[in-house]
Amino acid sequence: MYATCLFCNHALGRNESIEHFTVGSRLAFDAAHGRLWVICPQCGRWNLTPLEERWEAIEECERAFAATFVRVSTDNIGLAKLSSGLELVRIGSPLRPEFAAWRYGRQFRARRRRINVVATAGAAGAVVAGGALVPSLAAAATLAGPLSLFLLPGISMVLGSIPVLGVIAAREYVDQHRVIARFRQKQHVLTVRAKHLDDIEMHFGGGSSGASMVVHHDGGWREFAGAEAMQATSVILANTNRFGADDKRISSAVTQIERAGDAEGFLAEASGRNGWRGGKLRSILNEYRGLGAFKLSSTERLALEMAVHEETERRAMHGELAVLESAWRDAEVIAHIADSELTELPLTELPRQA
Repeated sequence: MYATCLFCNHALGRNESIEHFTVGSRLAFDAAHGRLWVICPQCGRWNLTPLEERWEAIEECERAFAATFVRVSTDNIGLAKLSSGLELVRIGSPLRPEFAAWRYGRQFRARRRRINVVATAGAAGAVVAGGALVPSLAAAATLAGPLSLFLLPGISMVLGSIPVLGVIAAREYVDQHRVIARFRQKQHVLTVRAKHLDDIEMHFGGGSSGASMVVHHDGGWREFAGAEAMQATSVILANTNRFGADDKRISSAVTQIERAGDAEGFLAEASGRNGWRGGKLRSILNEYRGLGAFKLSSTERLALEMAVHEETERRAMHGELAVLESAWRDAEVIAHIADSELTELPLTELPRQA
């Protein structure tokens, strides 16, 4: 079992409570469907565990959950914290909105809090810096004498424009030059910036190999396909959705997925929107409609990130089923050979003893 998050590469931690599965400080399990996840303490994403390592661990999680005071519980999902510090999330048969609130709500709200802290600190720094300069200029003006009565208003006007210019420059950097993602490709590193996001062309559909995404970067263009496209999309979306979301927006995003039927259906719909909204002639209209990266609205991008995660997991589960089927076929061939060797001669044709 891996010990780091598949998405952010952060350590998943360890626990001493589940003997058959010591990785992770926060585990989610669904006994009815035989699923076990490790929730990353850094990014909040769910890492699906290998099939062969689940069953005994799920049984242990069920017993530990039943024996522990449930801190928060609904009809379908419960959260318990063991005395050792391990947190268990028990899943029954949740409806999508409720499941999404648990699975994505914590992650998106954490992003929102981090952005608010950074923005508040930056604003406070600007105010302190501006406030420190004003007394100094006032003192200098006092020493300068009557001439300062004519100079001080002009100096104050210039001083007042400095924060404004700084805000404009910062916004220009965020809108255009901020690094969104870096992808290592053999000997090269592809750098994708904010200004490249409007040119992304994506397509999802046609089975597990039907995903593709064309990305503009500092050195030109690069096409990702299959699982690589899904991973690249996930990385870019995590940065474009960096401001997080509140419960209302999360609910709106989930509703969009529900209308499409499931995650796979929404990916196909989002691809269509990305396609017909493309082209330079539509760029002004897209901006007017509040569209940004991927030519999607902020709520659509939120739904897209959810759908990419769920579809990636679904494909992983499908891959496990394929492995099981292959193993069963191999076992069936061996069993057939063994049975044939044991009954090679019919009973009536066995040699008679003299």
